[in-house]
Amino acid sequence: MGTVTLGVSLAVPEPYGGLLQQRRLGFGDSAAVTIPTHVTLLPPTEVPVDECPAVEEHLAAIAAAGRPFTMRLSGTGTFRPLTPVVFVRVAEGAAECGLLQQRVREPGGPLARELPFPYHPHVTVAQGVAEEALDRAQRELAGYQAGWTAYGFSLHAQDVTGRWRLCREFRFPTAAAAAPAARAGRLPHQQSASRRPRTTA
Repeated sequence: MGTVTLGVSLAVPEPYGGLLQQRRLGFGDSAAVTIPTHVTLLPPTEVPVDECPAVEEHLAAIAAAGRPFTMRLSGTGTFRPLTPVVFVRVAEGAAECGLLQQRVREPGGPLARELPFPYHPHVTVAQGVAEEALDRAQRELAGYQAGWTAYGFSLHAQDVTGRWRLCREFRFPTAAAAAPAARAGRLPHQQSASRRPRTTA
């Protein structure tokens, strides 16, 4: 039946998300066109299409056990020289993101996997661009500040063009009255054959 590449993330809401996306584009990182501004909870992970219902059930259970928490971004950091990435720091909410990502990847679950590096919540603002552009991103956003309440997290799937599409948002139980539900998309197992994304063997 093939596979689909999924990612789980915590969205950076407007106006912050759009602003950081534009800044990322301004630093020459064209990937910003295909990736909404976010904090990663699960990096791109290939999953058999027929396991998508189990993935949704797994994520829904995690959300049902969660609760809203404060997120605050402050200043910049970098993964250089290991990887050419500059990011905005998660100054508050890092512990909650860490716990969520552990639950998402829990052993025996449908998204169980090891990470190549220790988990470090962040918001990427420049990746794989020239050193001068990385320096500029780190310098120009050094004073950046933003804060909001996280009411849940999102499941995305990568389409055939490489763009990440929202499949479903998972809300924490106390968030229903405080934040409107976002329009959800569909995972491949919910689509007709003619609309199903291309898969790999």
